[in-house]
Amino acid sequence: MTEEKEVKKYTTISIPTPLAEKIKKRIEGTGFNSLSSYVTYVLREVISGIEEESEEAFSKEDEEKVKDRLRALGYLD
Repeated sequence: MTEEKEVKKYTTISIPTPLAEKIKKRIEGTGFNSLSSYVTYVLREVISGIEEESEEAFSKEDEEKVKDRLRALGYLD
C-alpha cells in the first residue's frame, strides 16, 4: 500500500511591516517558529470562533416548540 502525501498549497498575504515586527516579538520563546505559522494559527482560531457562533443549537422555531412544551408541562409560566 502506498501512502499519498497531502499537498498543501500556500498563498502570500501582505501585512504592514510594523505589525509583522510586533508579531515576531510576540512569538519569541513560544512554539511558533515563524510569523506565518503564528498568523495561520490566529486566523484558524478566529474562523473557528465565527463558525461556532453561527451554529445555533436550536432554530428559533425549535426553541419556541421547546418553550411551548415546557409551558405545557408546567415548567414555564
